Amino acid sequence: MNVNGLEYATLFRYLMKWCLLATLLGLITGSACALFLRLLDVVTELRFANAWLLWLLPAAGAVVGIVYSRFGKTVESGNNLIMEEIHEPGGGVPLRMAPLVLMGTLVTHLFGGSAGREGTAVQMGGSLAGGLARIIPGLDRRDVQMLLMAGIAAGFSGVFGTPVAGMIFSLEVLTVGRMSSAAIVPCLIAAFSSDQTCAAWGIGHTHYDIATRLPTGSNLHLAPFDARLMMMTIVAGIAFGLASALFAGLTHRISDLFRKALSLPVLRPVLGGVLVIGLTQLVGTADFLGLGVSSPDRTAVTIVSSFRCGGAETWSWFWKLVFTAVTLGSGFKGGEVTPLFFVGAALGNTLATLFGLPVDLFAALGFVSVFAGATNTPLACTVMAVELFGGEHVHYFAVSCLVAYLFSSHAGIYSSQRTDTPKPGLRKQGGDEAS
Repeated sequence: MNVNGLEYATLFRYLMKWCLLATLLGLITGSACALFLRLLDVVTELRFANAWLLWLLPAAGAVVGIVYSRFGKTVESGNNLIMEEIHEPGGGVPLRMAPLVLMGTLVTHLFGGSAGREGTAVQMGGSLAGGLARIIPGLDRRDVQMLLMAGIAAGFSGVFGTPVAGMIFSLEVLTVGRMSSAAIVPCLIAAFSSDQTCAAWGIGHTHYDIATRLPTGSNLHLAPFDARLMMMTIVAGIAFGLASALFAGLTHRISDLFRKALSLPVLRPVLGGVLVIGLTQLVGTADFLGLGVSSPDRTAVTIVSSFRCGGAETWSWFWKLVFTAVTLGSGFKGGEVTPLFFVGAALGNTLATLFGLPVDLFAALGFVSVFAGATNTPLACTVMAVELFGGEHVHYFAVSCLVAYLFSSHAGIYSSQRTDTPKPGLRKQGGDEAS
């Protein structure tokens, strides 16, 4: 008797194989993410306590540049290298990517660079998956591809505490318009085991509260449909998509300018550090440095504060976008996603304040929608919204993420992301054909 073309015995062996492999990968990656998040807290607290560290950012950039030019030339493309190996397996993902990106990201945050953590966690997950693939005998090319995908899921889940979104993200981010169903099992198992491993190490995640819109005593499980609120969600989704495109385009443009202007890679983060210092002096605040999730300064603009009325200035989203584009475009290490959360939440706060809308809800919509547009992953981001904020407003989250995705163009933050199915009304770009 067959089950979807596979005999029960074959299906059992498949499940046992990936339960073992994906769980092992999740345990290792989850532990690495726990270490990373703990160290990230330490360096962030050090920066908060020693504001003068920002002045050493150019020197820190030189150190990162020297280390990568000497030991990390083959892993410098980061997430794109992992995606390329999944699309077209070649030399594999070197294990040294994990310690290099961990070191580089911690240095960036210690000295005030504006960066995130998702890229680091995903690269560690992919690197550890690549190392595991080399020591386990009998894995074929497809097995290695699925193990790398599971590494992405494990890294994403471990750092954000969203295992289902991590699984979907690892499937959706690789090829826009087509997902690999064969990798669902390893990605889901790796994501859940990584998340639980992080929790077992005592790592917590930031909680965001959104006020309920359910009537008292209501039997509804979804917030009541509000035509005006949905219309403004669509309008906001357009703004979130355009912000995504601006971030991706500006980051790529800055990176290209730095490559053309400075032939020595070591000098690029040095100049980037000088520009970040200059931007900080220009805006007169340190709110846009570092991760941006929270701050000991109660008056600072952060992701958390953006969920409150008055918690963000009108242009906070724009300045965080610029700071991050300069930091990452010049060669500092770190992720893009947490800064995108900041950009989205602050932009949502601004729009809600301008139009008299619920600030907490629109900050949450921006939180996931700018990310959806920048990574071309509307499904993963909708699920992420449910995991982070609850399912009451899922219809608003889904619409906002989809609209942001449609209006962000194909210029995402990952140059190796494939686009097999163009977005409706948008022409498939030549760069996507070649990737």
